[in-house]
Amino acid sequence: MKKLIMLSIGLISTSYILAQDITDAVRYSMDEIQGTARFRAMGGAFGALGGDMSSININPAGSAILNNSHLSFSLGAFNTNNDVTYDVNTTNRTNSFSNSNIDLNQLGAAFVFKNRNIDSPWKTFTFGMAYDRTRDFDEDWVASGTNTTSIDSYFLSNANNGNIPFGVLKLQPGEFLEDAYADIGGLNNGFQVQQAFLGYWSGIIDPVNLDDETNDDETNYVSNIGAGNFNQNYLHAATGYNGKLAFNFATEYDDKIFFGLNLNAHFINYERFTRLNESNSNTGSLVNNLAFENLLTTNGAGFSFQLGTIIKLTPELRAGVSYNSPTWFRISEELVQGISSNNADPDISFIGDVINIYPDYRLQTPGKITGSLAYVFGKKGLLSFDYAVKDYGNVTFRPTTDTFFSALNNDVSNTLTSAASYRAGGEYRIKQLSLRAGYRFEESPYKDDNFFGDLNGYSLGMGYSFGGFNLDLAFSQAERDLNYQLYTTGLTDSASIESKFTDVILTLGFNI
Repeated sequence: MKKLIMLSIGLISTSYILAQDITDAVRYSMDEIQGTARFRAMGGAFGALGGDMSSININPAGSAILNNSHLSFSLGAFNTNNDVTYDVNTTNRTNSFSNSNIDLNQLGAAFVFKNRNIDSPWKTFTFGMAYDRTRDFDEDWVASGTNTTSIDSYFLSNANNGNIPFGVLKLQPGEFLEDAYADIGGLNNGFQVQQAFLGYWSGIIDPVNLDDETNDDETNYVSNIGAGNFNQNYLHAATGYNGKLAFNFATEYDDKIFFGLNLNAHFINYERFTRLNESNSNTGSLVNNLAFENLLTTNGAGFSFQLGTIIKLTPELRAGVSYNSPTWFRISEELVQGISSNNADPDISFIGDVINIYPDYRLQTPGKITGSLAYVFGKKGLLSFDYAVKDYGNVTFRPTTDTFFSALNNDVSNTLTSAASYRAGGEYRIKQLSLRAGYRFEESPYKDDNFFGDLNGYSLGMGYSFGGFNLDLAFSQAERDLNYQLYTTGLTDSASIESKFTDVILTLGFNI
């Protein structure tokens, strides 16, 4: 009787060839501080301004600008609209998809302690804690079209390039499909062997000499799908976020110089489900309908620190500089796969009961340096500007002694590059009312920005001070284009995605 219990396995192979690639390096290295409404409305240009709970994410000296202890929390409505075109050989279809959610994206408090020794140049000390969502992964979209390349190329590439002997894919006497799938996951290059296993037992590929009973050493495979046109529908559904909890320490010296330090805890929660449905009516094709599913779950925790200073060059002009260390992550991943076709073994469905649990790996994201200027027009308003540089080519997967990670790190350095970001903001005050606007531009982390484009964004906002508390509202919108490659090998066609990000954030702040 077929076993129905869920199997949970740990892959003990030193090979990490699961799904780690350059897109993972970029996904976990980019930060998008949503922040308070005031921060968002002014484009996040707070490196020399301070005085806002989200400003400490740019420059930890920012909390020392506060005259009083302060608490704020922000509720945001976030929308991502993706126009998706499947760039295949025969047809190009564009579909539009929208995802929206509402979240408490920011919460923080800073406590200001004034030095009772009036003769000391150290005027105040500040301790703060701030939580910010730094990246939102929620998005669903579908790419569909008629292609001349089938998913069979994915399974053939793994089987033939991996030189996988057919004997490895066979079942032992009394062995179930899910047991064999789990067992071969522990082999060297286990993930690649599993993909060949899925291709064979789903009836998509066969060894060249299938009828030869002595073919255990055969490493050449052919497809059971005939050449022609293929109707393909690729679903991508992702959810999760990156979060950051900062413990902030800052101080003010002689009313002119401000110093700050952040110790940051980082969190990764990411889940991605993909499903490819393919059909054909090609001559000689034994497989006419198939579905291939992958569910990847990623969790991680990390640490970083920040150092920063703000200097009042004149009563009106301020300059700031800050350093963000690399973030050192430890990441764990699990994968569940499923496959079916009209030519598959009936028991192939039980593969979906197996959870592949992979060894933890470490990821070091790049550091960042930010320089800032701000000019304050007394109580009338202000202008601010931030310039930051981050070298994505410094992303490092560890352990570097692993041959796969060593090769991946070389690919990272050859593909990614240093990227600059520019942020500008302004505020105009009319008594208790403040009007705000901002602009931001972020360069692509890729040397080839056709693959992953630059980001352009603008923002507007307003706020009102009620004395002991303030209420702020911001609207921001940004756009970025990218090409999403469906699979890393074989079916490497891309979906072109034009993304528009729209946020509305409401912040309530209190002096405490």
